[in-house]
Amino acid sequence: MSQPQIAPLPVTVLTGYLGAGKTTLLNRILTEDHGKRYAVIVNEFGEAGIDNDLVVDTDEEIFEMNNGCICCTVRGDLIRIIEGLMKRKGKFDAILIETTGLADPAPVAQTFFMDDDVRALTRLDAIVTVVDAKHLAMRLDDSPEAEDQVAFADVILLNKVDLVNETELAQVRREIRAINPYARVIETERCGVDISEVLDRGAFDLNRILTVEPEFLTSDNHRHDEDVTSISLTAGDLDAQKFMAWINVVTQEQGANILRLKGILSFADDPDRYVVQGVHMIIEGDHQRPWKPTEKRESRLVFIGRDLDFAKIRKGFEACAL
Repeated sequence: MSQPQIAPLPVTVLTGYLGAGKTTLLNRILTEDHGKRYAVIVNEFGEAGIDNDLVVDTDEEIFEMNNGCICCTVRGDLIRIIEGLMKRKGKFDAILIETTGLADPAPVAQTFFMDDDVRALTRLDAIVTVVDAKHLAMRLDDSPEAEDQVAFADVILLNKVDLVNETELAQVRREIRAINPYARVIETERCGVDISEVLDRGAFDLNRILTVEPEFLTSDNHRHDEDVTSISLTAGDLDAQKFMAWINVVTQEQGANILRLKGILSFADDPDRYVVQGVHMIIEGDHQRPWKPTEKRESRLVFIGRDLDFAKIRKGFEACAL
């Protein structure tokens, strides 16, 4: 008697340039009352992991890869993690992959067609790209990855529409359509979207991808913006007043070159973890949750950008420490 066929596990790839809102979308998915269980794979740029701590506390299992870009050096790690997950069939309903903001989605998608074991056990459900309405035009000019992320998308979340006027928004819509006329585009603020619009869509269309990238199934070539670098800073408790004054100066002085900043901070005499995030000169922060007794209280801050004065940034950050 033959064994019943096991349905391939759906995989959704969440991509988008630095600071577009991928982690915000992931947190919405994980906190939604949908009754499903997800295995989450988070990849980020830089040696110090921050994104894993920005994901909300859930019962989901989070697998972090921060020793390289998912479309380059850690693709083998991705295959191993997925193969490991497949041995625990029934523990979850789907897999979510949040890529680094510098990832070319093509090699990530290739993984689900070029590795026999992965292809047999999973199906790529959709590539969901989050786009920053305010900064997309700039990114398309200076970052090949941003264009690739739009081109390969099945669903595009045009996020932060509240930060642009109607004329600017119309231009962004045109730029998206010029690159990808086929993707479903959903306009959002803070990634506020019905989860059914992005998950279990069955939207990935291999034939369409082959029109964009004819060598998709045979080529391993992809491009990266080699000018982008990162710095990871660590300290103990910080003086909140000094830090706020300093971070405002940094974003004004170097904001044009800051593609992304993000951090988990420990302020003296504050029982809560403080999360700070920014893109260029736009920065916001808020208390996340209380520090757990088992956690080491420390401050971690990552800057990603071009031509940043890392020595000055490091010196300023260290001056905020108690």
